[in-house]
Amino acid sequence: MKKSPGKFIISLDLELGWGSSDWSAAGSYAGNIQRGRAVIPEVLDLFTRYEIHATWAAVGFLFFPDRENLLKGLPLIRPEYDREELSSYSLIPQLGRNEGEDPLHYGAALIETIRAKPYQEIGTHTLSHYYCLAAGQNRASFQADLRAAKKSADRSDIKIESIVFPRHQANPLYLPICRKEGIIAYRGINDAVWMYRAGRRESLFSRIGRLLDTYLPISGCNAYRVEPARPGEPVNVRESRFLRPCLSGGNLLEQLRLRRILTDLSFAAVNGLAYHLWWHPHNFGAATDRNLAFLRKIFDHYQRLRKQYGMVSRNMSEVARDLISPPEGII
Repeated sequence: MKKSPGKFIISLDLELGWGSSDWSAAGSYAGNIQRGRAVIPEVLDLFTRYEIHATWAAVGFLFFPDRENLLKGLPLIRPEYDREELSSYSLIPQLGRNEGEDPLHYGAALIETIRAKPYQEIGTHTLSHYYCLAAGQNRASFQADLRAAKKSADRSDIKIESIVFPRHQANPLYLPICRKEGIIAYRGINDAVWMYRAGRRESLFSRIGRLLDTYLPISGCNAYRVEPARPGEPVNVRESRFLRPCLSGGNLLEQLRLRRILTDLSFAAVNGLAYHLWWHPHNFGAATDRNLAFLRKIFDHYQRLRKQYGMVSRNMSEVARDLISPPEGII
């Protein structure tokens, strides 16, 4: 019996304008989101060239081609957040008519572009960028949201098997709901380290800790062994590292950041572990050429690890499926 090879996992949070209902995207960052959308074909070309498998966790609203169909697809039960600005539904009256008129809030053609490339999985980022730990929402509204997200994907004959919870708010009470709805994988957090635990991600100290951990091994190695799912829950294909956008003029810091990622990736390859890198397309909306060049360096390193140690690229549902039914001869 052979040891399971190391796994290089990539996921992207595809939310466009729907991820910004609680902060203003009307200013300069709207341009980043727009350019992030434009850079997706370039990212896909890199994925194809390096045979990279990836999960694109898309907000369900993006699957609709126009306002009329989006309105028809809204669930009857909706979250009633205590903080009204959290609700993506507040943006609906301002929407344009279709993707051509409002490319920040519709993405059916974009999703088809992603889907047409090899090894790409379309997952869900919930229908409405749903906050699972926010006051005012509950199990009923979450299940209604998830079912509506699946229906929005059904329009394109896309089967949803993976979920990324917005802001990593994975409510443990909702994991059985996900599994009942056919979800086999979710992206969890590294809750063994204080700065990454749910509920602390937005505190000042945890944000400073995560920033420093980008460049220095404060949290240690972030490669890990994917564990079998608990009964009635999806497999936790947890994050290892958020791929922060490149800094302008920060050459030394960029070298440290790259070394941090490549060192962990090497450790995963040598020891048959998983390493899960994630980001948003809009993170490449500025300094696009530098970000793509940085990504190529990671992929070049992965290619060397694939040749030397047999490391494989996997999307989230493939990781879960390998765990449920491992290939013959693999332990």
